[in-house]
Amino acid sequence: MRLFPLLPVSLLVFLTAPAYAQEFIDFVSREDRFTVNMPGTPTMTDIKWESEYGSVFPGRVYTAVRNGFAGPEKYTVTVIDYSDAERQYYSRPHPPSFQQEEYWMMDIMGSIQYAATKLYRFKPGVKITHDAWHYIDLVEGHQLNLTNPDGTRTFVAIYLHENRLYILDGTVPANGPEPGLFTQSLSFRDAEGRRVRYDQIYSNRLPPVTIQRPRGGRGQGPAQGQQQQPR
Repeated sequence: MRLFPLLPVSLLVFLTAPAYAQEFIDFVSREDRFTVNMPGTPTMTDIKWESEYGSVFPGRVYTAVRNGFAGPEKYTVTVIDYSDAERQYYSRPHPPSFQQEEYWMMDIMGSIQYAATKLYRFKPGVKITHDAWHYIDLVEGHQLNLTNPDGTRTFVAIYLHENRLYILDGTVPANGPEPGLFTQSLSFRDAEGRRVRYDQIYSNRLPPVTIQRPRGGRGQGPAQGQQQQPR
């Protein structure tokens, strides 16, 4: 009988690492204009997202799960389209002092922090270990790291690009590796599917004002016909 020498544990880990990495693919969404590494093709669910100022925007959740070395892992990308914020805001009744275009603009510009608070900061039993400004591909955003009551860890990255809000959520076992292959791989695409690149930090560009609000006292927008550019 032919005997084979035993391989060191470190070499075994090295040999199995490619199989682990190959489970991830570059998933591209032309519709929501992003690319990200996920463990296989995700499932997609349509959702409705209620904003800070009461508008309801369309969204999609892309979900992929897998069994990693340390146990089950879950990866989600949630995309909320805020581009219709102006019409949405004015389609709902507001007091005269809340008729300025700044309010629907605030709904967009505050969406990152609103999502961080709405979804993560006050989850029962969760310990936040990191909560800070961040950027990916020079697009500014925010990151949170959480330890959940069951010991699992969640790594969150939130970005705002061309009036779309992107929420990346990777949850792994307590002793599992951080999902950096997922959270650090996000890139953005234009309408033709080409990767968008910047040479300096990008802050979201608001949509142009299309609905001119008549003046009528404090809190009113510009007079009809007056050109007003987003601030």
